Amino acid sequence: MALQRICARSELLPGSWKRIDEPPIAVYDVAGELFAIKDVCTHAWARLSDGEVDGQSVVCPLHGACFSLSTGEALTPPAVDPVETFAVVLKDGDVYVELD
Repeated sequence: MALQRICARSELLPGSWKRIDEPPIAVYDVAGELFAIKDVCTHAWARLSDGEVDGQSVVCPLHGACFSLSTGEALTPPAVDPVETFAVVLKDGDVYVELD
């Protein structure tokens, strides 16, 4: 298991998100709970982090497909395939995601 550092925990406030480009991953803080997903829509290949967060889901900015932040499930069309999710690890005041 490899860990990819995203940011300091203090930089990720409730209601905010951080993204990295390689690999494309976005980490969201929803009311203090952290979620990490692949930052690419499975329908249109847009950056999901450019979309709106609605509760524990994110809406693709291109066609409105909605994905669960906790499971990656595609909740609304036009997307049907889920996005990959990642375990979030807090270590020494920093936020990491587990990569396979």
